[in-house]
Amino acid sequence: MSTRTVVGSRPTAAPKISAPAAFRGALAAEWTKLFSVRSTWWTLLAGLLVMAASAGQLAIYAANSNTNDDPADDAGIVTVGTVLIDAIELTQYAVLAVGLLAITTEFTSGTIRTTLQCTPARGRVLLAKAVVAGVVTFAVGLLLGGVGALVARPVLGDWGSAPIADTIGDIVAMATYLALVGVLALGLGAALRSAVLTIVVLFATLMIVPLSLQEPDITVLNRIADVFPGVAGAHFLAGDTDPYPGVVGLLLLAGWAGAALLLGRAMLRRRDA
Repeated sequence: MSTRTVVGSRPTAAPKISAPAAFRGALAAEWTKLFSVRSTWWTLLAGLLVMAASAGQLAIYAANSNTNDDPADDAGIVTVGTVLIDAIELTQYAVLAVGLLAITTEFTSGTIRTTLQCTPARGRVLLAKAVVAGVVTFAVGLLLGGVGALVARPVLGDWGSAPIADTIGDIVAMATYLALVGVLALGLGAALRSAVLTIVVLFATLMIVPLSLQEPDITVLNRIADVFPGVAGAHFLAGDTDPYPGVVGLLLLAGWAGAALLLGRAMLRRRDA
């Protein structure tokens, strides 16, 4: 058999993929990866169980305080939205695991190398992960709010109220808070590359450090605590006007999430996978 060599032939160049198409591909890949691992489903199940238990317990406390023999602790009529917002303080740690596991598990398993080979643009990878994590945690927040309301309302009985507009507003606000905290966890996870270390830093940032600053009766320390993400998110959820309106709390929380993503992107570009 004879072979012929074509002189002067050139290899055909691979078609160039547009940036929007490449980003859609990255989104599809991150969505598939997130829901193809069991840890995501276990985390979401844990969030549902914690929300149901927390909402039920807080509703029991509210009802009991109104029916015991001590009138000093009477809470009066409690809205379901208030119970949900209080319950999110613990439930958030189950939900934010979705964000941090979306990146830290890839570093642990080494699959981040494959991810970056398929999508070399680090910023695109992290942005796709952030969009997926934000959308998923927002949807989970809506589900958690619905479950919490279904549990809390009958437990509160005559001592509870659930105005439809206000309850829906509280659930949407709670879902927004969880989405931003999930993105914050993702950014820190990209920078720290360890699930355990990320959880420790998140716990300190959301709770330990602000509580430590709020403990002494020193105004400047309390003002510093007010800009931390957990406190800012709490002001947003409660609709406070002191020390700033709730929308400022939302912007502060969004700023923390954005800063964490920028830090994660910088570390992804600076260090080898």
